[in-house]
Amino acid sequence: MSKSVGDAFEAHALVYLQRQRMRLVARNVTCRGGEIDLVMRDRDGALVFVEVRARKSRQYAGAAGSIGTQKRARLVRAAQHYLSTWRGEVPPCRFDVVAFDTGASYGLPMRFAPTKPEPAARVHACGKLRGA
Repeated sequence: MSKSVGDAFEAHALVYLQRQRMRLVARNVTCRGGEIDLVMRDRDGALVFVEVRARKSRQYAGAAGSIGTQKRARLVRAAQHYLSTWRGEVPPCRFDVVAFDTGASYGLPMRFAPTKPEPAARVHACGKLRGA
């Protein structure tokens, strides 16, 4: 999938999340070995690290299922990097996924998978996502 198509899916995900009353904090946060597509702030104050995934086919578990152990580790590493630069008290954090399983037409059937907020200290200390 090309970068421009990926950027379009990120833009759709952002609009969706903003309609859920989340506020954009940062985009494309990168560090050595990891990237977070969107960093949002939820209504409850939680910092939300969002992975946007798109797949043409649901074969091999589809978009959401394509986030394996290595990708989870890279997301955690990028979140740890981001939190290390945070000024002030770090809010509770969570990792969410916006998944597009598009078929050949690049329609927008989307799934949103929020998780429960975790204390930021847990993200720093254990370096793992629940279920990882």
